[in-house]
Amino acid sequence: MTKLSIIIPVYNEAQNINFFLERMIGEINKITGDYEIIFALDPSTDDTEDLILKAIEKNNKIKLILFSRRFGQSAATMAALKNARGERCLIIDCDLQDPPELLNEMYLKMDQGYDVVLAKRKSRKGETLIKRSVTSFGYNLINKISDVKIPINSGDFRLISKKIVNYLNEFDEPNAFLRGLVAYVGFKQTFVEYDRDERFSGASKYNKYLGSIKIAFNGLFGFGSKPIFFMSLLGFAFAFLSFLIGLYYVVVKILDPNITPGLSSTILIITFFSGLQLLALGVLGEYIGRIYDEVKKRPKYIIDKKINFDE
Repeated sequence: MTKLSIIIPVYNEAQNINFFLERMIGEINKITGDYEIIFALDPSTDDTEDLILKAIEKNNKIKLILFSRRFGQSAATMAALKNARGERCLIIDCDLQDPPELLNEMYLKMDQGYDVVLAKRKSRKGETLIKRSVTSFGYNLINKISDVKIPINSGDFRLISKKIVNYLNEFDEPNAFLRGLVAYVGFKQTFVEYDRDERFSGASKYNKYLGSIKIAFNGLFGFGSKPIFFMSLLGFAFAFLSFLIGLYYVVVKILDPNITPGLSSTILIITFFSGLQLLALGVLGEYIGRIYDEVKKRPKYIIDKKINFDE
């Protein structure tokens, strides 16, 4: 078994590939010569694939998984983990926001008997106050309603043991939320702290807004049934309240047929309850949509080709 696997989901990162490999391999060589670097590539419109293929020609420990179309960062990561052979796996992006130089410290932490070593962000260079606030709110909300507590200020950048990888490979969820899955698996977990840099070059090619929303939804709806419970409870409470209001209107008309309830108040009440019903339907719809994805049993990704793998 290979000692160390480096997992890199990638899409349109031609500006960063060579710089990342130079720094990453330099850090790996301080630990072991027994390693593999697996790029999981969504088909890109720049030279990312060509640069990886050229790197493979120079270093046969570099490997490439190319998908038939763009399946997204989460699916790419899970595909690479499925094909990894390392006793330990480092998941990292190649934009150099997460420094390869942290590998040695994470490795030493795992030597102490941990199965997961998270990289926890002390600061985030290049991120706006709004982005940081929304991220913080999202993590706290997920942990409030989730059955599994997900560490705050940690992304997918982490070192995990083969035992964790084996359990992750048993999951067959189309909307995989890696941070939640690792927390769900459990075992001994710890973290190291670091200051997150700005991207080395270029802008993120994964849609940072829609992508963040999708990640947040995967966390919110993938790791807790509390939203559906609260919406059901709220629906019951307002249904009962609606009944009381309707009963009040009937009693008023019986006692004095000449009294007509105000039109504006009636419209306001109807609008208010309609809004709550739409909110409840939205929450229920998200759960139903995920059930629909599950029952279709479609593959999470389709691999076009694998380069430099033994099988």
